[in-house]
Parts: sequence; structure tokens; C-alpha cells
Amino acid sequence: MLGTALTPLTFINKIDTKNSSKEKYMLKLMEEIGELARDINENKRMKNNKIEGTIEGEIADIIYYTVCLANTYGINIEDSIYKKEKLNCKKYNRKNMFK
Repeated sequence: MLGTALTPLTFINKIDTKNSSKEKYMLKLMEEIGELARDINENKRMKNNKIEGTIEGEIADIIYYTVCLANTYGINIEDSIYKKEKLNCKKYNRKNMFK
């Protein structure tokens, strides 16, 4: 388990040093989404802490490649989530979950 000082976002920033192209990250993200669709269709859930080939594992992969792609564009994901939530609150007439 990650220590309290290292969040998943900073963890990905530290380990992903490949500096892959935006196109490669986008293709990997699409591949992982396809794998998630397959695992959802087959209801493959994590059992006995075995995450490989499961819905949980594919969601983690999707988050990983989403962060990598955002990094290549210099996007602050946290800031984007807060801004998008503000827009969604207006759009769907609901309370901001971050306030």
C-alpha cells in the first residue's frame, strides 16, 4: 500500500519516465478500455487479491494511462476535476460535491 506522502498521481509521475508520445498513450488507453469492457461483460472481479485480468485491474490501468496522457499535455487533473464539477453542478442543478 502507498504511504500517506505518495498519492497515486504523484506515484505515476515518478515511475512513468518513458516520455511516450500522446498517440501511444491514447492507443494504450483505448486498449485498456476495450479490456475493461470485456471484463465487465464477463463480470471478472478481483478474488484473493489477484488483480490481473479483472475489472479492478483494468480500471487501475485506465487511470494510469489517463494520468500519463494528461502529463504529456501538462494538465493538472485535480484542478480539472474541480472545474468540471463546478460546470456539472450548473448543468445538472445539483450541489457541488467538493464544497
